[in-house]
Amino acid sequence: MDEHHLYEQIAESIRKEILEGHFKPGDRLPSVRELCETWRCTPGTIQRAYQVLSREGLVISQAGRGTQVVGSIPHSKSSGQNTIRKVNLVHHSENFLLEMLTAGYDLEEIQSAMELAMDRWRTLEGTAQPQIQQHLRFSGSHDMALNSVARHFFGEVLPEVSLQITFTGSLGGLIALKDGKVDLAGAHLWDAATDSYNLPFIQKILPGVALCLVTFAHRRLGLIMPPGNPLGIHSLEDLTRPEIRFVNRQAGSGTRVWLDSTLSNLRIPLELINGYRDERMTHSDVARSIAEGAADVGLGLESAALAYGLNYLHLTRERYDLVMRAETAALPAIQGWIKWLASLEGRGWIGRFQGYDVQQTGQMVKILTSPG
Repeated sequence: MDEHHLYEQIAESIRKEILEGHFKPGDRLPSVRELCETWRCTPGTIQRAYQVLSREGLVISQAGRGTQVVGSIPHSKSSGQNTIRKVNLVHHSENFLLEMLTAGYDLEEIQSAMELAMDRWRTLEGTAQPQIQQHLRFSGSHDMALNSVARHFFGEVLPEVSLQITFTGSLGGLIALKDGKVDLAGAHLWDAATDSYNLPFIQKILPGVALCLVTFAHRRLGLIMPPGNPLGIHSLEDLTRPEIRFVNRQAGSGTRVWLDSTLSNLRIPLELINGYRDERMTHSDVARSIAEGAADVGLGLESAALAYGLNYLHLTRERYDLVMRAETAALPAIQGWIKWLASLEGRGWIGRFQGYDVQQTGQMVKILTSPG
């Protein structure tokens, strides 16, 4: 099995054992080495599985003590499912808060707006709601603006169509598109040999396929640090200083692809970076780790840094594309979304997020990849 998907299977297996009571609160879970032997995979895959469980509030990892089950976990199947359901709700709520804070709203404004929205929905209870006529699926790189845009367009502008979003990383999104598991993918994969984004990777993963690429936006990517940059970090070379704790993005993400290529070009040894194997799944997770003091620096979007009030050092400008098969691009719902993205309203919605350039937003390129 592809290790990109294997970590999810490992996390699900451990999650089930915790919620069914096979692992009790406070129990120490198998070590990374033990699980590597059991699942025949790399340490990074096990670490990603444990990171998923940590974000769900089921486990905690501490230096010298390994990974343990947290204090109180419900043991019944139904209550366990309810716990995960609540964890997912909190996770989505935090993403929404971060998006709105990034867009310039303060907490009081957000709370007031939510109260008004809740009041409106209570009034609408029992009245006819738009019936979903079409379900679309998206997988790809994490982007807060995309989350906000999709929720607005498919929730208000075109409520009869739903878009299910899963953030798996750029490579994961393209693989899911190849396998027919999703309708759209989101990618920002930089190819050092051609100094271009996405096309070289698409050619390798989806050979002989008629595709459409729609530019969502160009984004500013750089180093994220605590306010005031107390450790005086000014370049990627500083990551090799032994006192600096780095937090990385997961393998397969566009951010990680850019970082690995750039470190190779600069001849910076990965083993000298303290925390290189400490991975997070989203830009928000990277910024949160630094804000909470778990790391000193990470690579992420300027918008994530500003949302948490952190320092940002610009390194590069990247292109984020929506990738889809030609037949998907021809769907009326997708045609409407692309037209809306290119409009003043669509570009204005994305432009509320700092660190985004929307001059090419909505531009489409049709390609036919060469046969493999």
